[in-house]
Amino acid sequence: MENTDAPPLAAAPAAPAQLIGTPPTTALWDAGIRLGAAVTLPPLPLAPVAAGMRCTGPLRRVQHTEGVVSIFTGIDAAAPGDILLVDNSGRTDEACVGDLVAIEARQAGLAGIVVWGCHRDSDELAAIGLPVFSLGPCPASPRLGPGRTPPPVLPPLTGRDGDSVTADSDGVLIVPAAAHAEVAAVAERIVRAERAQAERALEGVSLREQLGWDRFLERRRTDPGYAFRSHLAQVDGALE
Repeated sequence: MENTDAPPLAAAPAAPAQLIGTPPTTALWDAGIRLGAAVTLPPLPLAPVAAGMRCTGPLRRVQHTEGVVSIFTGIDAAAPGDILLVDNSGRTDEACVGDLVAIEARQAGLAGIVVWGCHRDSDELAAIGLPVFSLGPCPASPRLGPGRTPPPVLPPLTGRDGDSVTADSDGVLIVPAAAHAEVAAVAERIVRAERAQAERALEGVSLREQLGWDRFLERRRTDPGYAFRSHLAQVDGALE
């Protein structure tokens, strides 16, 4: 939607309370690996519309079959704080979320929108401030009906209603609802360990010294299959 005479849209409020202390996607992924939890990524990388956008919350999934009707139905079913996942089958030939949809979602109290497809109205979305993540921008609106071209053949985007979604500058991550609390707790410990290591490194204590690199190499001489991840767990370190 273009209107060069319109006043700038008001920015969204500051980050909601659920983001305070939320581990980043990187730490959540590492925690999932440590725990063997089924933490998943989209089949293709999803990026924020504007730098600094981030969100976390329960997933509310909607299949994009009837255009805005599908999205409004999903907003009706969502609760404040949910993240709307608009599944458009990974299409890059059309955009299914723009500024008006983002305003409606923001007014409904949603924490963000994840699009398995494309967005448009990039400048307006940045001004609105509601976190939106997608495969990228596309100016075309959806072509619904019998003449619509088939979507690309891609693996489905996993995630069920109620699963935990976290999205930031590194991408989008989905954690099963049953594993969220344990994964988040381990991720918080990873974040604390990495921050402490960074502070000591800046003070002159190298990471190799902190993580007992010499001990790891010594163990590898007698146990070639010894993994560095196992060593990190033993020394309570974090490095990815």
